[in-house]
Amino acid sequence: MDEREALIKAGEISRQVKKEVIDMIKPGARLYDIAEFVEKRIEELGGKPAFPCNLSLNEQAAHYTPYKGDETVLKEGDYLKVDLGVHVDGYIADTALTVRVGMEEDDLMDAAKEALENAIATVRAGAKVRDIARAIEETIRGKGFNPIVNLSGHKIERYKLHAGISIPNVYRQADTYELKEGDVFAIEPFATTGAGQVIEVPPALIFMYVKDKPVRMLQARRLLMHIKMNYKTLPFAYRWLQGFMPEGQLKLALAQLDKVGAIYSYPILREVRGGMVAQFEHTVIVEKDGAYVTT
Repeated sequence: MDEREALIKAGEISRQVKKEVIDMIKPGARLYDIAEFVEKRIEELGGKPAFPCNLSLNEQAAHYTPYKGDETVLKEGDYLKVDLGVHVDGYIADTALTVRVGMEEDDLMDAAKEALENAIATVRAGAKVRDIARAIEETIRGKGFNPIVNLSGHKIERYKLHAGISIPNVYRQADTYELKEGDVFAIEPFATTGAGQVIEVPPALIFMYVKDKPVRMLQARRLLMHIKMNYKTLPFAYRWLQGFMPEGQLKLALAQLDKVGAIYSYPILREVRGGMVAQFEHTVIVEKDGAYVTT
Protein backbone atom coordinates (compact mmCIF):
# COMPACT_ATOMS: atom_id res chain seq x y z
CA MET A 1 0.00 0.00 0.00
CA ASP A 2 1.50 3.35 -1.01
CA GLU A 3 1.17 6.65 0.84
CA ARG A 4 -1.95 7.87 -0.98
CA GLU A 5 -3.73 4.53 -0.61
CA ALA A 6 -2.96 4.49 3.12
CA LEU A 7 -4.19 8.07 3.53
CA ILE A 8 -7.41 7.25 1.69
CA LYS A 9 -7.98 4.08 3.72
CA ALA A 10 -7.43 5.96 6.99
CA GLY A 11 -9.93 8.56 5.80
CA GLU A 12 -12.52 5.94 4.88
CA ILE A 13 -12.24 4.37 8.33
CA SER A 14 -12.60 7.78 9.99
CA ARG A 15 -15.73 8.54 7.97
CA GLN A 16 -17.34 5.25 8.92
CA VAL A 17 -16.58 5.65 12.63
CA LYS A 18 -17.79 9.25 12.61
CA LYS A 19 -21.05 8.14 11.03
CA GLU A 20 -21.58 5.33 13.56
CA VAL A 21 -20.71 7.28 16.70
CA ILE A 22 -23.48 9.84 16.12
CA ASP A 23 -26.06 7.24 17.22
CA MET A 24 -24.38 7.07 20.64
CA ILE A 25 -24.55 10.81 21.28
CA LYS A 26 -27.67 11.30 23.36
CA PRO A 27 -28.55 12.53 26.87
CA GLY A 28 -27.23 10.16 29.55
CA ALA A 29 -24.45 8.64 27.39
CA ARG A 30 -21.07 8.31 29.14
CA LEU A 31 -18.05 9.95 27.50
CA TYR A 32 -15.98 6.90 28.48
CA ASP A 33 -18.23 4.56 26.49
CA ILE A 34 -18.12 6.83 23.43
CA ALA A 35 -14.31 7.07 23.46
CA GLU A 36 -13.90 3.32 23.91
CA PHE A 37 -16.32 2.63 21.05
CA VAL A 38 -14.50 5.02 18.68
CA GLU A 39 -11.03 3.61 19.34
CA LYS A 40 -12.09 -0.05 19.24
CA ARG A 41 -14.12 0.48 16.06
CA ILE A 42 -11.10 2.09 14.36
CA GLU A 43 -9.11 -1.08 15.02
CA GLU A 44 -11.96 -3.36 13.92
CA LEU A 45 -12.01 -1.55 10.58
CA GLY A 46 -8.28 -2.04 10.02
CA GLY A 47 -6.71 1.15 11.38
CA LYS A 48 -5.21 2.37 14.63
CA PRO A 49 -6.03 5.48 16.64
CA ALA A 50 -3.71 8.31 15.58
CA PHE A 51 -4.49 10.00 18.90
CA PRO A 52 -6.97 9.52 21.74
CA CYS A 53 -10.58 10.28 20.91
CA ASN A 54 -11.15 13.87 22.10
CA LEU A 55 -14.60 14.47 23.58
CA SER A 56 -14.66 18.12 24.59
CA LEU A 57 -17.83 19.64 26.03
CA ASN A 58 -19.25 23.15 25.73
CA GLU A 59 -16.52 25.68 26.64
CA GLN A 60 -13.81 23.02 26.25
CA ALA A 61 -12.33 23.36 22.78
CA ALA A 62 -10.01 20.35 22.77
CA HIS A 63 -7.89 17.79 24.61
CA TYR A 64 -10.47 16.24 26.91
CA THR A 65 -10.49 12.47 26.77
CA PRO A 66 -12.12 10.35 29.48
CA TYR A 67 -10.26 8.10 31.92
CA LYS A 68 -11.24 4.83 33.58
CA GLY A 69 -13.68 5.76 36.32
CA ASP A 70 -14.85 8.92 34.53
CA GLU A 71 -18.63 9.15 34.97
CA THR A 72 -19.17 12.30 32.88
CA VAL A 73 -22.46 11.97 30.99
CA LEU A 74 -24.03 14.03 28.22
CA LYS A 75 -26.88 16.42 28.96
CA GLU A 76 -29.41 17.81 26.51
CA GLY A 77 -28.07 20.98 24.92
CA ASP A 78 -24.37 20.13 25.41
CA TYR A 79 -22.03 20.96 22.56
CA LEU A 80 -19.92 17.82 22.12
CA LYS A 81 -16.84 18.01 19.89
CA VAL A 82 -15.82 14.54 18.68
CA ASP A 83 -12.26 14.73 17.32
CA LEU A 84 -10.88 11.41 16.13
CA GLY A 85 -7.77 10.29 14.30
CA VAL A 86 -6.94 7.15 12.35
CA HIS A 87 -3.61 5.99 11.03
CA VAL A 88 -2.76 3.23 8.59
CA ASP A 89 0.97 2.48 8.73
CA GLY A 90 1.55 5.97 10.14
CA TYR A 91 -0.49 7.81 7.48
CA ILE A 92 -3.07 9.89 9.30
CA ALA A 93 -6.67 11.01 8.89
CA ASP A 94 -7.80 13.66 11.40
CA THR A 95 -11.45 14.68 11.51
CA ALA A 96 -13.99 16.23 13.87
CA LEU A 97 -17.62 17.20 14.18
CA THR A 98 -19.80 18.93 16.74
CA VAL A 99 -23.14 17.56 17.92
CA ARG A 100 -25.68 19.50 19.98
CA VAL A 101 -26.90 16.75 22.28
CA GLY A 102 -30.59 16.01 21.80
CA MET A 103 -31.03 19.10 19.62
CA GLU A 104 -30.76 20.27 16.01
CA GLU A 105 -27.71 21.97 14.53
CA ASP A 106 -27.62 25.69 15.38
CA ASP A 107 -26.01 28.89 14.10
CA LEU A 108 -22.74 28.38 16.01
CA MET A 109 -22.28 24.94 14.50
CA ASP A 110 -23.27 26.26 11.04
CA ALA A 111 -20.56 28.92 11.31
CA ALA A 112 -17.81 26.37 11.97
CA LYS A 113 -19.11 23.95 9.33
CA GLU A 114 -19.45 26.63 6.64
CA ALA A 115 -16.00 27.97 7.51
CA LEU A 116 -14.60 24.49 6.86
CA GLU A 117 -16.38 24.23 3.52
CA ASN A 118 -15.19 27.67 2.42
CA ALA A 119 -11.64 26.93 3.57
CA ILE A 120 -11.49 23.67 1.61
CA ALA A 121 -12.77 25.51 -1.49
CA THR A 122 -9.60 27.66 -1.44
CA VAL A 123 -7.19 24.70 -1.33
CA ARG A 124 -5.07 23.98 -4.40
CA ALA A 125 -1.36 23.83 -5.20
CA GLY A 126 0.00 27.38 -5.07
CA ALA A 127 -2.64 28.73 -2.69
CA LYS A 128 -1.30 30.33 0.46
CA VAL A 129 -2.10 29.39 4.05
CA ARG A 130 -3.35 32.95 4.55
CA ASP A 131 -6.02 32.38 1.85
CA ILE A 132 -7.43 29.51 3.91
CA ALA A 133 -7.20 31.47 7.15
CA ARG A 134 -9.01 34.42 5.57
CA ALA A 135 -11.87 32.17 4.44
CA ILE A 136 -12.22 30.76 7.96
CA GLU A 137 -12.11 34.12 9.73
CA GLU A 138 -14.45 35.93 7.35
CA THR A 139 -17.03 33.14 7.46
CA ILE A 140 -17.11 32.86 11.26
CA ARG A 141 -17.14 36.61 11.90
CA GLY A 142 -19.74 37.05 9.15
CA LYS A 143 -22.03 34.69 11.09
CA GLY A 144 -21.68 36.80 14.26
CA PHE A 145 -19.21 34.60 16.16
CA ASN A 146 -15.50 34.71 16.95
CA PRO A 147 -12.82 32.39 15.54
CA ILE A 148 -10.45 31.03 18.17
CA VAL A 149 -7.20 32.88 17.49
CA ASN A 150 -4.79 30.49 19.24
CA LEU A 151 -5.99 27.25 17.67
CA SER A 152 -5.15 26.13 14.15
CA GLY A 153 -5.19 23.41 11.55
CA HIS A 154 -1.91 21.74 10.72
CA LYS A 155 0.22 19.97 8.16
CA ILE A 156 0.39 16.19 8.62
CA GLU A 157 3.24 13.83 7.81
CA ARG A 158 3.77 10.15 8.47
CA TYR A 159 3.59 9.53 12.24
CA LYS A 160 3.55 13.34 12.71
CA LEU A 161 0.19 14.82 13.56
CA HIS A 162 1.55 18.38 13.66
CA ALA A 163 4.26 18.73 11.04
CA GLY A 164 5.30 22.35 11.45
CA ILE A 165 2.98 24.39 9.20
CA SER A 166 -0.20 25.77 10.80
CA ILE A 167 -3.48 27.02 9.33
CA PRO A 168 -4.77 29.59 11.83
CA ASN A 169 -8.40 30.58 12.28
CA VAL A 170 -7.46 34.22 11.66
CA TYR A 171 -5.72 35.86 8.70
CA ARG A 172 -3.28 38.05 10.62
CA GLN A 173 -1.57 35.03 12.20
CA ALA A 174 -1.07 33.15 8.93
CA ASP A 175 2.29 32.94 7.18
CA THR A 176 2.97 33.00 3.43
CA TYR A 177 3.52 29.24 3.00
CA GLU A 178 2.36 28.06 -0.44
CA LEU A 179 0.57 24.74 -0.56
CA LYS A 180 2.34 22.10 -2.61
CA GLU A 181 0.80 19.24 -4.54
CA GLY A 182 0.76 16.19 -2.25
CA ASP A 183 0.78 18.17 1.01
CA VAL A 184 -1.60 16.79 3.61
CA PHE A 185 -3.40 19.22 5.92
CA ALA A 186 -6.01 19.00 8.66
CA ILE A 187 -8.25 22.05 8.43
CA GLU A 188 -10.25 22.67 11.62
CA PRO A 189 -12.16 25.91 12.19
CA PHE A 190 -13.23 26.67 15.75
CA ALA A 191 -16.11 29.12 16.30
CA THR A 192 -17.14 30.44 19.69
CA THR A 193 -19.68 32.65 21.43
CA GLY A 194 -16.82 33.77 23.71
CA ALA A 195 -13.78 36.02 23.30
CA GLY A 196 -12.04 33.79 20.76
CA GLN A 197 -9.12 32.50 22.79
CA VAL A 198 -8.38 29.33 24.74
CA ILE A 199 -6.36 28.80 27.89
CA GLU A 200 -4.83 25.62 29.29
CA VAL A 201 -6.49 24.12 32.36
CA PRO A 202 -5.70 20.93 34.28
CA PRO A 203 -5.71 18.01 34.13
CA ALA A 204 -3.60 16.73 31.24
CA LEU A 205 -5.13 13.49 30.00
CA ILE A 206 -3.22 13.29 26.69
CA PHE A 207 0.56 13.03 26.24
CA MET A 208 3.15 12.46 23.51
CA TYR A 209 6.63 10.93 23.45
CA VAL A 210 9.35 13.52 22.74
CA LYS A 211 12.76 11.95 23.37
CA ASP A 212 14.66 9.61 25.66
CA LYS A 213 15.77 11.30 28.88
CA PRO A 214 17.47 9.87 31.97
CA VAL A 215 15.16 9.48 34.99
CA ARG A 216 15.89 7.90 38.37
CA MET A 217 12.54 6.25 38.96
CA LEU A 218 12.49 2.66 37.66
CA GLN A 219 8.76 2.83 36.92
CA ALA A 220 9.31 5.98 34.85
CA ARG A 221 11.97 4.22 32.76
CA ARG A 222 9.66 1.23 32.23
CA LEU A 223 6.80 3.51 31.29
CA LEU A 224 8.88 5.48 28.79
CA MET A 225 9.97 2.26 27.08
CA HIS A 226 6.34 1.13 26.89
CA ILE A 227 5.20 4.49 25.47
CA LYS A 228 7.95 4.60 22.86
CA MET A 229 7.30 1.03 21.72
CA ASN A 230 3.51 1.32 21.51
CA TYR A 231 2.76 4.90 20.45
CA LYS A 232 5.94 6.17 18.74
CA THR A 233 5.54 9.93 18.16
CA LEU A 234 1.72 9.91 18.21
CA PRO A 235 -0.32 11.20 21.17
CA PHE A 236 -1.66 8.72 23.73
CA ALA A 237 -4.20 8.80 26.56
CA TYR A 238 -3.78 8.47 30.29
CA ARG A 239 -6.67 5.99 29.95
CA TRP A 240 -4.54 3.74 27.71
CA LEU A 241 -1.93 3.44 30.48
CA GLN A 242 -4.30 2.76 33.38
CA GLY A 243 -3.62 -0.78 34.54
CA PHE A 244 -0.02 -0.81 33.26
CA MET A 245 1.10 -0.03 36.83
CA PRO A 246 -0.64 1.07 40.04
CA GLU A 247 -2.38 4.44 39.70
CA GLY A 248 -0.16 6.31 42.15
CA GLN A 249 3.01 5.06 40.46
CA LEU A 250 1.60 5.89 37.03
CA LYS A 251 0.85 9.50 37.98
CA LEU A 252 4.28 9.94 39.54
CA ALA A 253 6.07 8.37 36.56
CA LEU A 254 4.18 10.56 34.08
CA ALA A 255 4.96 13.67 36.15
CA GLN A 256 8.68 12.79 36.16
CA LEU A 257 8.76 12.13 32.41
CA ASP A 258 6.94 15.37 31.75
CA LYS A 259 9.26 17.34 34.02
CA VAL A 260 12.43 16.18 32.25
CA GLY A 261 10.94 16.67 28.78
CA ALA A 262 10.74 13.00 27.78
CA ILE A 263 7.01 13.43 27.10
CA TYR A 264 4.81 16.41 26.30
CA SER A 265 1.50 16.91 28.09
CA TYR A 266 -1.66 18.40 26.57
CA PRO A 267 -3.82 20.12 29.19
CA ILE A 268 -7.50 20.71 28.43
CA LEU A 269 -8.10 23.82 26.29
CA ARG A 270 -10.99 25.98 27.55
CA GLU A 271 -12.45 29.15 26.04
CA VAL A 272 -11.18 32.00 28.18
CA ARG A 273 -14.61 33.51 28.90
CA GLY A 274 -16.48 30.21 29.04
CA GLY A 275 -18.04 30.67 25.61
CA MET A 276 -19.52 27.69 23.78
CA VAL A 277 -17.23 26.21 21.11
CA ALA A 278 -18.03 24.38 17.87
CA GLN A 279 -15.47 22.62 15.66
CA PHE A 280 -15.55 20.80 12.33
CA GLU A 281 -12.50 19.26 10.66
CA HIS A 282 -11.40 17.40 7.55
CA THR A 283 -8.07 16.11 6.30
CA VAL A 284 -7.22 17.02 2.70
CA ILE A 285 -4.56 16.09 0.16
CA VAL A 286 -3.53 19.13 -1.86
CA GLU A 287 -3.94 18.59 -5.60
CA LYS A 288 -3.07 20.72 -8.61
CA ASP A 289 -6.56 22.19 -8.98
CA GLY A 290 -8.21 21.55 -5.63
CA ALA A 291 -8.38 19.36 -2.54
CA TYR A 292 -9.01 15.64 -2.14
CA VAL A 293 -10.95 15.30 1.14
CA THR A 294 -9.95 11.98 2.70
CA THR A 295 -12.28 12.18 5.69
